[in-house]
Amino acid sequence: MFQTILRQTPEHSRRQFMEYAAKSCLGVTAFPLLAQTAFGAPAAGADPAGKAKNVIYLFMEGAMTHLDTFDLKPGRPVQGETTGIDTNVPGMKFGNLLPELSKHADKMAVVRSMYTETGDHEGARYLMRTSYKAISTIRHPHLGSMAIHMMGRRNKMLPDNVVINGAARHPANGYLDPSTSPLPVGDPLRGLENTTGPDYLTEDSFRRRMNLISKFDQNFQGKFKQTKVDAYNDFYKQAESLVSSDELKAFDLGEESKEVREQYGMDRFGQGCLLARRLVEKNVRFVEVTTGGWDMHADIYDRLPERLGNIDKAISALLSDLTNSGLIKDTMVVLTTEFGRTPNINQNAGRDHHPAAFSSFLAGAGIKGGQFYGSSDNDGKYTDDNPVSVEDFNATIATAMGMDTGKEIKAPNGRPFRVAHDGAPVNKLLS
Repeated sequence: MFQTILRQTPEHSRRQFMEYAAKSCLGVTAFPLLAQTAFGAPAAGADPAGKAKNVIYLFMEGAMTHLDTFDLKPGRPVQGETTGIDTNVPGMKFGNLLPELSKHADKMAVVRSMYTETGDHEGARYLMRTSYKAISTIRHPHLGSMAIHMMGRRNKMLPDNVVINGAARHPANGYLDPSTSPLPVGDPLRGLENTTGPDYLTEDSFRRRMNLISKFDQNFQGKFKQTKVDAYNDFYKQAESLVSSDELKAFDLGEESKEVREQYGMDRFGQGCLLARRLVEKNVRFVEVTTGGWDMHADIYDRLPERLGNIDKAISALLSDLTNSGLIKDTMVVLTTEFGRTPNINQNAGRDHHPAAFSSFLAGAGIKGGQFYGSSDNDGKYTDDNPVSVEDFNATIATAMGMDTGKEIKAPNGRPFRVAHDGAPVNKLLS
């Protein structure tokens, strides 16, 4: 069907995709009687008031250095080899390895006073995505799943929540209903796999096998008549519609020209950003794209040119496309990371973990661009002005999307939670 990237796979792999698709997009699980959920996502409907109808969430896994990107300290020993360059906003300077992104500063609100108390990668990633510290008794949902739960589904076929490159260590839907789960795309260069059957399996054979499965299940379904079982009864029928739908073309990067693909960069992050753009064009609400390689304890200035070069190219192409199409009015682009890196360069010519200060940015819909918000001290060691916690940052995103940050949601264990924990939105960032 999509020969460029949607590969043919064995039948069991296709069934695995269909099971996950039904769980993620259609609201049922492969084993519905075992699902431990206390509620489902609300019915699809109009969004509450919120300017950011879509979110593209770019996560820099490994802790991106703030001093070499958005929080420069010119003339200070901590600055290292990075120099500053002008942006298209007077007075705003970015690191010299971000020349293309500097042309989009007018769309960006850069928060230079982020902080966290969590200095380990796994814990900090979890906190950034969920607003809660990880605990053993429950798993919290990330923002994309929260958005679907609070505001409902928008797409009949495509998922409203997609994670590209980073599903392996992702909190996903947490305690929320499986219907809010993100659909994982392991590698955008390979596309959405397991969606086509093997050559030997004709459509007629496939339908006969489906009918056989239905007959096997009839006694069970009649004996245990309930909502979850009914969902399982419709499971393959709905999943079959999904995998045969033209809507899946949104995942086919082969539909884009070679020139456009190269503008984003042919690495996994660049193509992930291109896929994110294609998905928000199809009204997918929340798309996360992850890229790693930022844990630079050694030889940081040998490694930064490639890492920053990749994101500079990809994010600039993304912002340009969103602007040219007008989607920037409805789409918020978020860039963040788990924490910062130490001002002092260590004996291995690298920077170590540093949770006390780091930078993130928001751009596009719902955001007042062209500004730095907050600051760190003279060496970028601690926040100095207008500190912003992880929870505050997430509350700002949620507010721009139209979510009620004060609403309590009860988990299956009866405990109440909120979308951004106890965070408060930073109103000066919001348009």
